[in-house]
Amino acid sequence: MSDFVSGFWSNYVAAITIAGIAGCLILLWVTSRKKVAARADNTTGHVWDEDLTEMNNPLPLWWVGLFILTIIFSVGYLVAYPGLGSNAGELKWSSHGQYDDEVKLANKELEPLYAKFTAQAPEQLSKDPAAMAVGERLFMNNCSQCHGSDARGSKGFPNLTDDDWLYGGTPDRITETITKGRIGQMPSMAAAVGSADDVKNVANYVLSLSNSPHDSVRAQLGKSKFVVCAACHGADGKGNQMIGAPNLTDNVWLHGWGEQAVINMINNGKTNQMPAQENKLTPAQIHVLTAYVWGLSHNKAQVAKP
Repeated sequence: MSDFVSGFWSNYVAAITIAGIAGCLILLWVTSRKKVAARADNTTGHVWDEDLTEMNNPLPLWWVGLFILTIIFSVGYLVAYPGLGSNAGELKWSSHGQYDDEVKLANKELEPLYAKFTAQAPEQLSKDPAAMAVGERLFMNNCSQCHGSDARGSKGFPNLTDDDWLYGGTPDRITETITKGRIGQMPSMAAAVGSADDVKNVANYVLSLSNSPHDSVRAQLGKSKFVVCAACHGADGKGNQMIGAPNLTDNVWLHGWGEQAVINMINNGKTNQMPAQENKLTPAQIHVLTAYVWGLSHNKAQVAKP
């Protein structure tokens, strides 16, 4: 993979580009100097299809002029724009720069629209149909790829329409999550728990906390081993929203349900990441999106049907 990000390919393409322009110049120069001996009738002597005769006329001046203009344009383009390897060009243009400029322009044009939204608290804003229409579009464009178009999530992606929150469901916590993103990590706990049998016992104890189907004997045996999990999930298993440790008593399973799923989690751990949106969305857009997400679990009528 390193071959494709090294400077060799940039230089390779630049060399081919320069060689192509130089080749055009040489071709034009050679053909302008080459003289073909003409016959008295100004033909080259080449005849096709019995009566198609090649004349010995020079290239039209307009054609030669266009050819030269094309070469001049290509040289000027390469000087002004990035086209020679890693050279940025005199205008310092880039697709990223153009995109950023267009986004800034669009955001500036939308400032009057968002101004009236930012003056309202998220709880109040979540009842504004116009704001929620904007929030829905923001959600569809930036969040639905993971959480689903109905915001109900899927395995590994939280459901935003219920009352179960890993990091807290207040508007401030939602804003923080959207802005900075989250990295949830559970380390592999197999070595700390003990043997494979101990892991199975702890898994059954975890299932018992939410009254999920479990082996009660194994659950009782696993209770004492759960102490290594309590540091994050709490002694009562109700989790810790400050660090994103899930509540194990509510029967909501983000990464799969059942004995084997819990065993796999204990053995292998899990890392989940929600990317930060602060570089994609303005504070005003995040404010509207916060109101929309908060409203999904508080204003049930606006939740999209599956």
